[in-house]
Amino acid sequence: MVTNDSRPGTRRTVYVRLALIGAVLALVAAYFYFDLGRYLNLEYLKSAHGQIVALVHERPVLSTAVFFLGYVVITAASLPGAAVMTLAAGAVFGLLWGLAIVSFASSIGATLAMLIARKVLGETVQRRFGDQLESINRGLRRDGGFYLFSIRMVPLFPFFVINLVMGLTPIGAWTFYWVSQVGMLAGTFVYVFAGTQLASVDSLGDVLSPGLIAALSLLGLFPLLARKTLGWLRRAREDLVEDA
Repeated sequence: MVTNDSRPGTRRTVYVRLALIGAVLALVAAYFYFDLGRYLNLEYLKSAHGQIVALVHERPVLSTAVFFLGYVVITAASLPGAAVMTLAAGAVFGLLWGLAIVSFASSIGATLAMLIARKVLGETVQRRFGDQLESINRGLRRDGGFYLFSIRMVPLFPFFVINLVMGLTPIGAWTFYWVSQVGMLAGTFVYVFAGTQLASVDSLGDVLSPGLIAALSLLGLFPLLARKTLGWLRRAREDLVEDA
């Protein structure tokens, strides 16, 4: 039975959920209605590279702000184009500044996407698919940020899927943000650096070679393996002390 005290909070939750759904749907509709995807592909970036660089040199602060905000919106709404925008950051802003822009914009956008998924779907999905999500929840409870870090470092897991799935778990927003920023940094660096060599990039598949994917995956799994190894050594030492 719902009490009178709980009804305003419940209504606010419904209103927030409806507002988020409406905002995301509006962004998706605008994206496709204005065909914004034609600007977020490698061919357009190469053809308009000189004009974009000139615009950035003419209005550096405004251009940086618009790019940053656009990146946040694209990632928060889980729209396609983040990979090309990361290349564009390197091609237009250079390695260090481009890396800084994308690192913060992608982490903020990812956190917003996670929170949107949590507000819109979290409780309902947990109730209906709690058993299927239990392995992820258990991994987060056991290993915390190490678990998310390992997933972030493995390029085989799509960026937006991780954001949405993590929104269905109990992970804290701050933990999600800083672990994502650290965990995505290596992959972000690879794409931004590739953007500085834009002329030699013919497709997004050229950026990540199988060897690089394997190296990033091993790097991501290392902290988790180290944590498990230390735990095993600690338990083994405790067993030896008890036996003695």
